[in-house]
Amino acid sequence: MDKKRPGEPSQEHDEGHGASDPQLVLDIAEIRGTMLPRVGGKAANLGELAMVGLPVPRGFCLTTAAYRQALSGVGLEPVLAALEEASASDTGASDTGASGMDQLNELAARARSLVLDAGVPDGIAEAVRFAYEDFGDNVPVAVRSSATAEDLPFASFAGQQDTFLNIVGVESVLDAVSRCWASLWTDRAVTYRTTNGIDHETVSLAVVVQEMVNAVTAGVMFTANPVTGNRYEAVIDASPGLGEAVVSGAVNPDHYVVDAHRSAIVERAVGDRQVEIRAKPGGGTERLELPSQSGIEEPQPCLSERQVLELAKLGLEVQKHYRAPQDTEWAIDGDGKLWLTQARPITTLYPQTTRTPPAPGEHAFLNFSLAQGLTRPLTPMGLAGIRLIGSSVAKTAAFDVPDPRSGPPAYYEAGQRIFFDFTAVLLSRVGRTIVPRVFDVMEARSAAIMRGLFDDPRFAVTIKTPRKLIRHVAPVAAKYRVPESLFRGLFRPSTAMRRVERLNTELRSTFSVPSGATPHQRLGHVQRILGEEVFAAVPQVLPLPALGFAMLALVRRILGDQAPYSELQTVVRGLPNNVTTEMDLALWQVASEIREDPAAVASMVGRTPAELVEQYRAAKLPAAAQTGLERFLGKYGHRAVAEIDLGMPRWSDDPTHILGVIANYLRLSDGAEAPDQQFTQSALDADEQVARFVARARAKSPLHAVIVRLALDRTRRFAGLRELPKYNLVLGLSAARKQLLLIGNELAAARRIERPEDIFFLDLDDVEVALAGDDVHEVVAERRAAYHQELRRRHIPRVLLSDGTEPEATPGRNEGKQRPGTLSGSPASAGLVSAPARVIMDPVGAHLEPGEILVAPSTDPGWTPLFLTAGGLVMEMGGANSHGAVVAREYGIPAVVGVPDATSRISTGQHITVDGAAGTVSTENSGQ
Repeated sequence: MDKKRPGEPSQEHDEGHGASDPQLVLDIAEIRGTMLPRVGGKAANLGELAMVGLPVPRGFCLTTAAYRQALSGVGLEPVLAALEEASASDTGASDTGASGMDQLNELAARARSLVLDAGVPDGIAEAVRFAYEDFGDNVPVAVRSSATAEDLPFASFAGQQDTFLNIVGVESVLDAVSRCWASLWTDRAVTYRTTNGIDHETVSLAVVVQEMVNAVTAGVMFTANPVTGNRYEAVIDASPGLGEAVVSGAVNPDHYVVDAHRSAIVERAVGDRQVEIRAKPGGGTERLELPSQSGIEEPQPCLSERQVLELAKLGLEVQKHYRAPQDTEWAIDGDGKLWLTQARPITTLYPQTTRTPPAPGEHAFLNFSLAQGLTRPLTPMGLAGIRLIGSSVAKTAAFDVPDPRSGPPAYYEAGQRIFFDFTAVLLSRVGRTIVPRVFDVMEARSAAIMRGLFDDPRFAVTIKTPRKLIRHVAPVAAKYRVPESLFRGLFRPSTAMRRVERLNTELRSTFSVPSGATPHQRLGHVQRILGEEVFAAVPQVLPLPALGFAMLALVRRILGDQAPYSELQTVVRGLPNNVTTEMDLALWQVASEIREDPAAVASMVGRTPAELVEQYRAAKLPAAAQTGLERFLGKYGHRAVAEIDLGMPRWSDDPTHILGVIANYLRLSDGAEAPDQQFTQSALDADEQVARFVARARAKSPLHAVIVRLALDRTRRFAGLRELPKYNLVLGLSAARKQLLLIGNELAAARRIERPEDIFFLDLDDVEVALAGDDVHEVVAERRAAYHQELRRRHIPRVLLSDGTEPEATPGRNEGKQRPGTLSGSPASAGLVSAPARVIMDPVGAHLEPGEILVAPSTDPGWTPLFLTAGGLVMEMGGANSHGAVVAREYGIPAVVGVPDATSRISTGQHITVDGAAGTVSTENSGQ
């Protein structure tokens, strides 16, 4: 294809230098990956493969310039405008209602009709004819769509546009080109772009025309295991005939898993292969029904072992070129030659950690974000803050931390979330004993995964004594006088509480910053607050709630079966000194004051949270609401949803969530039991249960009664303090955020960033660069785009191995599932409730009808105001002592946590039954 083509610019007018007639046709061998806007994702990848000498069938690409030229006057503009309006009104596929989908489908159909009616203009048809002649007379070709929004690192768009196989003759090719253009507007393609936030107007389509491979066998190959995430396993599916049978799912193919580094087949299964798709003489394809292989004693695979290993080797070459795992399509012709017909990124793999462990061997990383009830990614500055806090912890525990801004040695990030290397825990006998038990009450599913790794020979125990643990725990215990705190809490509880109150006051003073500080000084204070002061709030307070729960366990040990789990739960309801409960009840008090004025209620219930925020900022809310909200935010305005992220607005910055919750409270009927009354009753029930336990202990002996009374007194006093360390940590984060926003104001005024909030898409090093005078707009834009893309991720692993494997996804992990219609998790708060479910992914602006069962991926204290009107709680994350479980017990609402995929397996409005004692959620025959 070295002749000058119709539509090709002359040498003196090449494209990019004022050419009036853009190039319409490119040989695949001329295409590079950087040409995606001109040739689309599929062609760009094929050109890359051909460039490095990989076996790609010859062909040409009709560029996006042809698409734009052909459709420039067909009337697509009104459809594009309507699609933009429809996309703006939808928040993604999960929230798009039936009417929204109908509207998208109708607009897609209009666009397809316009494209097909336009056909292929003469000039473009001439360019296609000229290029097709190079193949020879009536050579069969594949005509394939190649969209500019396709085969991207974050969205593959696999199967969204059409491919036409075994097309013979130029007129048939032109017809296929027109149908490829129209396939940019299929219902599935339009919906997919809308869901992924891609502007329809910016997408164009190129068309690839390649010589057909006369395939004897074909299929797909993933160069990393798409199910487990293992980056060192290639997965191959193969079937006789064209690969369309495998790609479309029409056949049960042969299946191979190859350890690519060892060149060893570790798994193989011969499929029944009852369907074969073949090329027909003269054009087109045919579908043949074949006898099943399942009844044959020794069914024959369609690939030899040599061919499987050659495929895996080829996959490694492709992956090495792209430096990322690839989803490829391949074919083997009658001469045994292997061809690559497609490569695209595997977009479903969870990212690996951003740095490689220094020690050799396999490593295991625990998702600390999920342990904190956080499914969303953290902003770059949020991650920078956590790195400083983690370094502070590590230095106190006598670990070497060369660069505090990079985080401690065990700190890792993946997918903009926090991970910690817990390999040492798995290798330690003491670690295996202690850490999973802690996670049993924090995040039970993570604990189960940990225990599942105990049998992995790569994590066999090598540390058999507690010396190493003691070496790192002892400095923390000594510096913060933990034994003294425990002793004081046990024998002088009132003094212990006064000390906590004094510590809280002193801590707040350490967060203050002089008002006249310069931006550089403010940045230094941010580093001081996060790198030195914040962690001190934890070891000085945490021993007391730990003592409280330990005393509860002691009562269980003393009374045995006379202290069942459900009755022990009663003891920890209505706890004093729980800052999260106090916060929720304070918000309820604001609503109660508003309810005393019917006119105020009427003026608020009919407005959206955004409208209420506008009124609040203008000081035009009803008096009770204005003063009550100001009082609430004055004390709790430092809190937020996903509050461990410095980049998340505090409620004082944006009270939309809080005003939405108040509006929900105001919708409760007058006869509903008030949460503050429920809390008071829970405290009375707890006192009565304590008296019953003491009476049972007295039956054993007077000494047992004294011990049980003392133990349960300490439980009631101190267990509620469980929330205080994080509360104080968030105070520190809020103080640091305030200083960063002041620096952001300076940078925005100097035009080094666009607006003050952009500072949260930088890290501390970036801020120093900006303060030195550099423009960081581009850095902010890249980081913001990556963050918003990561926000779309729904599947978040609890544990990652360094080879990319997700242990929870490995075969056998989910065997023995519960009966149909029942989802199992961990019991969190006893009780039985049947009611409609409300699936909420983000509490900000969420609407929860009183009595509905809240179904959420996870919760942190920012969610808990919703609990006051919820009939029950179901969470994908968490354990018996996670934030959501603790607060659910406080309010006496049935709760089950750690329910896999609850937000996708339960639908809003579905009637479900939550059994908080059994840890089950019934989704069939509920309420019967």
